[in-house]
Amino acid sequence: MHLDLRQLRQFVTIVELGGFGRAAQALHIAQPALSVSIRKLELAVGVTLLERLPRGVRPTAAGQALLVDARRSVFHADQARISARRIALGEMGTLRLGFVGSATYSVLPQRLPRFRSRYPDVRISLREETSLGLLRMLNTNELDAALVRGTLSQHPEFESNIVETDNLVLSVPASHPLSRRRRVRLIDLRDECFIMHSEEEVPGLYHLARRTCEQAGFTPRTGQQAIQVQTIISVVASGMGIALVPGAARAYPNPHVRFIDLADRHARDALHLSLVVARGFGNPTIKRLQDVMHPLAE
Repeated sequence: MHLDLRQLRQFVTIVELGGFGRAAQALHIAQPALSVSIRKLELAVGVTLLERLPRGVRPTAAGQALLVDARRSVFHADQARISARRIALGEMGTLRLGFVGSATYSVLPQRLPRFRSRYPDVRISLREETSLGLLRMLNTNELDAALVRGTLSQHPEFESNIVETDNLVLSVPASHPLSRRRRVRLIDLRDECFIMHSEEEVPGLYHLARRTCEQAGFTPRTGQQAIQVQTIISVVASGMGIALVPGAARAYPNPHVRFIDLADRHARDALHLSLVVARGFGNPTIKRLQDVMHPLAE
């Protein structure tokens, strides 16, 4: 027995409106055609579903039984259509978003609440990693999008959009002689020991800090290396050296560390945080995320 969803919808409408005439108007169908359609439904079921009265109709006992399931079928069909449309528009679904640790200073706290407010039916799965690790995960389809540091000129397979620029600032122990200064020149730091990002794990930030010092006229003397910005700041707090870190790190001050602006112009807007996706991405929620992450969306 095949029951047509369109016929079930018509049957429900007739019962709810109490007659063929009003139902035909609501369904935008000619009344004779509606009568034929319901007769076919009754033939498919094998019983009479509607009792024709002088003024309207009412469901038979069999019709009452069918009405319960018909309403449920129509409801689930409508929900399926709405869900499919919303998923296609990126308003529902799952978004796997990777990020570097420094994205938690400002970008994620500012933009994610806005995204969740606009698209509450999108489930966000977050994953923290280094920039290199995030790019590998994008390549293996473990992530839909990632917030990474550095340029991607050597990765044409990715599409990237800058969502934040930041200055490099100096972090020194609170007991350091420079800790009371508001601004310093990099050249004045040539005899200091620098805590650097790991050249192997975070090559972009390692080479950026090294290049910035070289532009000031010296090669930095490297002491300890670490992966995360917060770890570097903790090592600085222990008195083992100084470091160049994103200005956004000031959002989470450490009582044992002071942040100082750099006078060198090449330290300004030296850092880029980009939203990266694979070209030809298939997840529609990515476009919604790109819209929210765009700097002009603030």
